[in-house]
Amino acid sequence: MILEIKDAACGYGSRTVLSGLSLDIHSGEILCILGPNGVGKTTFFKTILGFLKIKGGEISIDGENIQNWSRRKLAKIIAYVPQAHTPPFPFLVKDVVTMGRTVHLGMFASPSKNDIAIAERAMELLEISYLKDRIYTEISGGERQMVLIARALTQEPDFLIMDEPTSNLDFGNQIRVLEQINRLSKTGLGIIMTSHFPDHAFLCSTKVALLQRNNKFIVGSSEEVVTEENLQSAYGVNVKIATTIDKDGSTIKSCVPLLS
Repeated sequence: MILEIKDAACGYGSRTVLSGLSLDIHSGEILCILGPNGVGKTTFFKTILGFLKIKGGEISIDGENIQNWSRRKLAKIIAYVPQAHTPPFPFLVKDVVTMGRTVHLGMFASPSKNDIAIAERAMELLEISYLKDRIYTEISGGERQMVLIARALTQEPDFLIMDEPTSNLDFGNQIRVLEQINRLSKTGLGIIMTSHFPDHAFLCSTKVALLQRNNKFIVGSSEEVVTEENLQSAYGVNVKIATTIDKDGSTIKSCVPLLS
């Protein structure tokens, strides 16, 4: 399956934030979107999800324009993982995860045994089954993020959109979430994620889109896009791309800021 964005223009009302953006994401690929605040990353997500009407161009799945799809139809194909949040009610983790089945249920239907089994499999896949009887508001930020991912997986989507999945997480939990993202892509999910950390593009991405101010953007592999010159242009800071050799001999790249 392929999600294609062709010459897309996105924005609010009469204001266009992005225009002329073209890229695609296939099943099993990870697209990491980088860029400073205010360049349109969230606007782009909202347009794909149908919260904002596309202002130009086309978004299609397997060649079919999704502009006129219903929210329910779109939610069966694309799931969304927001930044970790605290709900107003103290639901159990297993109930939060099972809420992902809502898109497959009738208006007044309750989750079936099959729906509950799907939710349990999602928790098992993410290795968070031990949390299922805990209260969502009482678990850690990293655990909440895993719960939100599990909830999205219970939709049984083909594509997963993740808005800064490591936001507000400590270093260890950031790495754990990134490891799970890599694992999920290997199951065939197409994943689009945003990040404020260019290193994440080296750690888990097939493609990178670097959005800059004044409607500039670069799309390509992490080696092509995440360069010292491009990061300086996008963020206005000096950066050195360092290379480390892993214990198995593989090369790992990272971004080191150069403080003045």
